[in-house]
Amino acid sequence: MKESAPLPTLSGSSLRSKKRGLSVEEKRARMMEIFFESKDVFQLKDIEKIAPKEKGITAMSVKEVLQSLVDDGMVDTDRIGTSNYFWAFPSKALHARKCKLDELKNQLSEYSQKKESLQENIEKSKTGRQDTAERAALTKELAALRQNKDQLKSEIEKYRECDPDVVEEIRQANKVAKEAANRWTDNIFSVKSWAKRKFGFEENKINKTFGIPEDFDYID
Repeated sequence: MKESAPLPTLSGSSLRSKKRGLSVEEKRARMMEIFFESKDVFQLKDIEKIAPKEKGITAMSVKEVLQSLVDDGMVDTDRIGTSNYFWAFPSKALHARKCKLDELKNQLSEYSQKKESLQENIEKSKTGRQDTAERAALTKELAALRQNKDQLKSEIEKYRECDPDVVEEIRQANKVAKEAANRWTDNIFSVKSWAKRKFGFEENKINKTFGIPEDFDYID
């Protein structure tokens, strides 16, 4: 009786999951390498040939990634005759990144100061219960500032691969702002604890009276 051929075995590589694709920021960083390494001027068709072969950027995403870099001022472009040309030099890109990061730092500082000011106003408003509407408005504005802060953190993260040293400074500034916010949060919890011990108030009644959200907590 003729023996059947053995079943093929799966290699280790076939068992592993497919390698994940590049993120948008990884594609942007690799495309900038094309310009920085060559210091040359390209047409779109040149980039569409080089990017997939040398940088692993899928051909279908080249145009979109390149346009995002142009929109952010990191790549220059000009139309000569019927063709568009693209170029980018390290000195200009570094300057653009630093300007953007300085702008983010200023915004983060502004929001942190405003948030601290609002926190102080919330503390002051606790001395008079008659102004509950104002306390609620301040708390709402504080929540909006926290949301803006989260958006700024996401924007800063976008530039992480471009300039790690400068971004680290931003992270440290953000850490200081977060610690300051959490100190004020700690103060609020201390006042609530004191009120419960001193007057026997229930926590939910304190929250309702002073307009403190039920999910009010420290910033992670």
